[in-house]
Amino acid sequence: MNIKKKTNSITFKTLFYLVTFSISILLLLWFFQAIFLNVSYERFQIKNLNKIASTIHNTSDESLLETIEQIAYEEEVCIEFVSPYKTLSYNTRLIGCELGKNNKNIIEYQTEMIEKNEAMQAFRLVNQEYKANAFLYGIQKTSGYVFVYNTLEDLSNASIVLKGQLIYLTVIAIIFACIIAYFLSHKITKPILDITEKAKKLGTGDHDITFNQNGILEIDELAESLNMAQEELSKTDELRRDLLANVSHDLKTPLTMIKAYAEMIRDISYKSDEKREEHLNIIISETDRLNLLVNDLLSLSKMQADADTLKMEEFDLTKEIQGIIKKYEIIKETENYNFVIEMPKEAIVYADKNKLNQVIYNLINNAINYTGKDKLITIRIIEEKSKYLIEISDTGKGIKPEEIKLIWNKYYKNEKNHKRNVVGTGIGLSIVKTILERHNFEYGVRSKKNNGTTFYFKIQKRKKKK
Repeated sequence: MNIKKKTNSITFKTLFYLVTFSISILLLLWFFQAIFLNVSYERFQIKNLNKIASTIHNTSDESLLETIEQIAYEEEVCIEFVSPYKTLSYNTRLIGCELGKNNKNIIEYQTEMIEKNEAMQAFRLVNQEYKANAFLYGIQKTSGYVFVYNTLEDLSNASIVLKGQLIYLTVIAIIFACIIAYFLSHKITKPILDITEKAKKLGTGDHDITFNQNGILEIDELAESLNMAQEELSKTDELRRDLLANVSHDLKTPLTMIKAYAEMIRDISYKSDEKREEHLNIIISETDRLNLLVNDLLSLSKMQADADTLKMEEFDLTKEIQGIIKKYEIIKETENYNFVIEMPKEAIVYADKNKLNQVIYNLINNAINYTGKDKLITIRIIEEKSKYLIEISDTGKGIKPEEIKLIWNKYYKNEKNHKRNVVGTGIGLSIVKTILERHNFEYGVRSKKNNGTTFYFKIQKRKKKK
């Protein structure tokens, strides 16, 4: 049972993610501002008071009073200097300052520190007037004691204001997230929808389309890939039409001749033994041509589907080629074709013998169909250091450089106007390519305009077993 997965549009997902992100950020702000504001503020003030106390502790007695006065007004704290001879107060009119006001708690802390003779001590207390936390730092100096007092401001009202502002910020952020999501998703979805629409047309067989780029890297890569696919589909479609046209042509011609000569035997030549035999031989020849076409198509289909396994064995390639050449005696006599053969006495190789014979057949057939007026075909086995180079050449008009890479395609012809082959089916080179690639043999073609074409492949040498 197929379960259809629920999907959402890019617009919805972009909106959802942006709104979620905005709310998450604002919740974090809310959490830290509303909950940790007091804690953070208190830590900051304690750190600042520690710094002030350390500065006073490290100040010499000569510049002590000057430093105390400067710190009191710059840092907005109240300070009291107590010595056996005098008491000096600084910035005690600061709001919340309890120094110099006979505060019992402060007097107790000051007395406690003087009695214990502590070098530096901090006290935490509560300012009763403002209901706020406060800190008292005592620092012992040679000439007396310095007491620094600071009241922490009540941030509850500020916290309420911040919460209210965060509510407005949340609403504004969600509105902006919706607007940004709309425009962002529109910018992304428009080219995707355009690509989707064109891809549907491509799927219906309309290859006259172009996938445009729009500046988004991933979408541009998708458009480029689809443009490449469109080009390949166009080539494939053209080759398919050529294949159908050429196969139809090669089927129609022998079928027409078979029918024509069968009717001649029925109506005219059935009385003449000589004519009847001649016409029957033509029918047999055309039937063989049809059989060859069908077998080649089946072979190519099997090999390209990897349904045809290789049967590797050692054999003498020279002997096999000599046997193949003998089968062309009839066209040498009837069509005046001339075969030039240059081979060593023996060439032991390791391959699928039947498949390699098929390669030789198809390359010779191709040379016969496209050789020049001299009807010359040259077959060579050239012995190299560790390999044999097999070449089959014709003297035809050659292949254009831009067409060389296309000749291995099924039923590709270097002439657009399809002509009837002397031998073969027109898909021989595709069969050659498939067999040689399955053997991992190096192969290729050399061609010059009006100076013929040479097809070649290389195969590893094998020493003959004694």
